[in-house]
Amino acid sequence: MSDRPDDAFFTLHADLPREGPGETADVAWAAETAGLRPDARILDAASGPGGDIGALLRAAPTGHVTAIDLHAPFIEAARARWGADPRVTLMTGDMTEPSCPFDFIWCAGAVYFLGIEAALTAWAPRLAPSGVIAFSEPCLFTDTPTDGAIAFWEGYARLTDAAGIAAQVTAAGYETLVTRAIGDIGWESYFRPMEARIAKLRPGADAALAAVLDQAEAEVALWRAHRAETGYLLSLVRPA
Repeated sequence: MSDRPDDAFFTLHADLPREGPGETADVAWAAETAGLRPDARILDAASGPGGDIGALLRAAPTGHVTAIDLHAPFIEAARARWGADPRVTLMTGDMTEPSCPFDFIWCAGAVYFLGIEAALTAWAPRLAPSGVIAFSEPCLFTDTPTDGAIAFWEGYARLTDAAGIAAQVTAAGYETLVTRAIGDIGWESYFRPMEARIAKLRPGADAALAAVLDQAEAEVALWRAHRAETGYLLSLVRPA
């Protein structure tokens, strides 16, 4: 195996069912709250290996899902499962790239790469009239977070609480319709397959991969210790 840290990271993440916390109930809640039509046009932005595509299709069974991710192997993993479905288009590229008007943009845990204002501004011209966006963002659930809760996000400069997230949504020219925290089931749906992957890779791992595995184990432990203080907030928003 390569000793490049990024190669080791993707070795760990290869074959995981999803690339971030979440569950089908989150998609169903957002779609129902948004009043999504059965024929909705949906963008799954930064889709990873397509862990949410099935839930999105159930929310809009006669609609179409365009799933895009920068990491080509993730799209290939999604293609292995969804490539034959005519309701799904799979693309490698920037999550703000697709220009087709969308009724619903779903982004699980990836807005922080751009920032809320930048992402929402980029997506505004890509929304159909009455279109909505659902995104999850790191959030503090207490006014007095411990050092461990803050350390979990590894120095994320924009880390804030629900009010701070809403303020960024407003600054981007949107309104927040409703929010809810990603629950423990969503987090464990991400972490438990990762733990199984760590156990599989640990024997014979080189130094770079062992370091990535150690870091991932520490991340899981840190979240479980501080899950009452921090996590992802799922926000449903629309242009004001």
